[in-house]
Amino acid sequence: MSKTFGKVAQLCSRMCQARAYTSGKETAREYLEKSAAPFEVFDRNAKRMQRNRAAARATDSREVDYLKDEVAARVSDRLLDIKRRYHTVVEIGAGCGHLAKTVDDDMMDRLIMCDMAKTALDRDADAEYDVQVERRVIDEEAPVFEPESLDAVVSSLSMHWVNDLPGMLIQIRKALVPDGVFIGAMFGGDSLFELRTALQLADVERDGGIAARVSPLTDTRDVGSLLNRAGLTLSTIDVDNIVVNYPSMLHLVSDINAMGEGNAVVQRLPFIKRDTLLAASAIYKELHGNEDGSIPATFQVIYMIGWKPDPSQPKPLARGSGQASLGEMFNADSHKL
Repeated sequence: MSKTFGKVAQLCSRMCQARAYTSGKETAREYLEKSAAPFEVFDRNAKRMQRNRAAARATDSREVDYLKDEVAARVSDRLLDIKRRYHTVVEIGAGCGHLAKTVDDDMMDRLIMCDMAKTALDRDADAEYDVQVERRVIDEEAPVFEPESLDAVVSSLSMHWVNDLPGMLIQIRKALVPDGVFIGAMFGGDSLFELRTALQLADVERDGGIAARVSPLTDTRDVGSLLNRAGLTLSTIDVDNIVVNYPSMLHLVSDINAMGEGNAVVQRLPFIKRDTLLAASAIYKELHGNEDGSIPATFQVIYMIGWKPDPSQPKPLARGSGQASLGEMFNADSHKL
């Protein structure tokens, strides 16, 4: 009895402490719900500034469009595989308009490009596309659209900087019409493993520890769970590995920064020592270098397709509803090992 009373008193004390830390209008339940918010891994404000600074140097930015253009073309191919023509397609994390270069009026009438970085969104504002383009400054973490108002939503190489992926996908599912489709592409956990290992070994050698030099990325095995948790069905997931050769690790890092893909982890270090950087470059070439002196960089891209549930979609038959026996279809005696 005394143990039970002690536990109740302890719980009441915690609730009183929670209420004490809140404002007069905020209840303890509201305080606890707020404390359960998604853990912040990425500094979204820093990422916005990185993208805007990179896009402001338009000439340098266009020279490193090769990777995002390639992935956008592959996302466009997956949208084209769906034998439908859409009136309006929304792109979350559109960047400088990589997907807009690959679509045509046989696929859609209008493309709404959404990104939190206005400078990046407007970098090629004078470009002409085959479809009507509308630009909106919207944070990918909180895409706000009318419920059941969108036929299709796509996202190409933007989701890997989102802190709350399940929340983002849930908002997308709510905005889709029944039987609407979401197609996404994001960097996977094996991306830049060569750079990651080289920096880690250099940090251990020069500084005696490991720093957060490369951002954490989603594992392929978790993507299906994310789609299911968001309420998207008939999910399809596939992976591509794109290998790009560079003259050196320093050229790779320069291109990453010019893409606006620099490190934006909240706990990142503000700088890297010169000797650590040079040591990492030497380790990179020693461990992963090509015979011609160049170094490879692997970009793992995870593609995903999910659909908003609809009664018209195919569903598995109820258990026990089969009318044919496998025992009759296959002669057990003739298939013995």
